Amino acid sequence: MATMDIVPDGDRMTVSMWGELDLGSRRLLPELYDMLTLSGGGVDLRLDAIGFCDCSGLNALLDLRTRAIDQGKTVTIRSCGVAVERLLDLTGTRELFTDSARPERPAAPVPPDTGPPVESNRELRAEVTQLRRAMQTRPTIDLARGILMASFNLSPEAAWSVLVRTSQNTNTKLHHLAQDLVGTVRGGTLPEQVQRQLSAAVAGASRPDEAAVRPTGAAED
Repeated sequence: MATMDIVPDGDRMTVSMWGELDLGSRRLLPELYDMLTLSGGGVDLRLDAIGFCDCSGLNALLDLRTRAIDQGKTVTIRSCGVAVERLLDLTGTRELFTDSARPERPAAPVPPDTGPPVESNRELRAEVTQLRRAMQTRPTIDLARGILMASFNLSPEAAWSVLVRTSQNTNTKLHHLAQDLVGTVRGGTLPEQVQRQLSAAVAGASRPDEAAVRPTGAAED
């Protein structure tokens, strides 16, 4: 499970994490919420030492970010390792944790005839769309991982590694691969190239000398 160290830095809190960000990482949220409340501007995350991160871990970070937005603050990822970087790219959520995603402070009231803040509304709609996309794809990815676990007797980590390796080797977005894999339960078929890469990834994850390999290795192959 992930552990963390928190250091105040001006009006922000710097949180360094190490270990694994998965479903169990939600136990860290109460303390992170407290640190967010105590901060003046938000939380900066350093995730270089995270060796494994799945959609449950990312969802916890998105929950923290949602809480920050409610308080007019931000959550940024200042640095991260391959596992987190790969997941951010595959889910399209990297920009949600950058300085450019910083919400505007509430403005003073303006006369009604000044018109709506069009640019701010456009940015907010884009941000909501990104969040909704990440939340919508997470269940499908988790379901695809469950199918691999049940079909090939894989551990959660090995099933995640198989998904990431196949996604990388076929140049397919992770949530598209997950949708195709879930579709096979209803009679669909995978493209031949995807079948070959998936079989190779399962074989690699099933070998004793590779059973302990984390998804970080997939991004380095």
